Amino acid sequence: MPIVKVARSRTAAYTREGSGAKVSSFILAVCVIVAAALLYVWSHLKNTQLKYQMAEEISVRSSLQEENRKLKVEIATLKSPKRIEAFAREKLDMSYPEREQVIRIQ
Repeated sequence: MPIVKVARSRTAAYTREGSGAKVSSFILAVCVIVAAALLYVWSHLKNTQLKYQMAEEISVRSSLQEENRKLKVEIATLKSPKRIEAFAREKLDMSYPEREQVIRIQ
């Protein structure tokens, strides 16, 4: 009788060890799948965040381009010879010199 009991207890012990290995490999597989899912979600969220930042930067860029265009128009207006001449005549009381006021240097 004792021989049979030893054989059964060893078989049960092997079965328990085998199921323990199965459980640990299952837990490892679940952990790997969860880690992969978290990595996917994180990358998707980061991608969405970057898209929002890009949209904001594009908006800022377009407003700066519009401001730059307006400033170029203003510069062109301020550099206008007619405007400068009118400013010199009205504000600075300047006028073209008479023929006698011009001195030629040779």
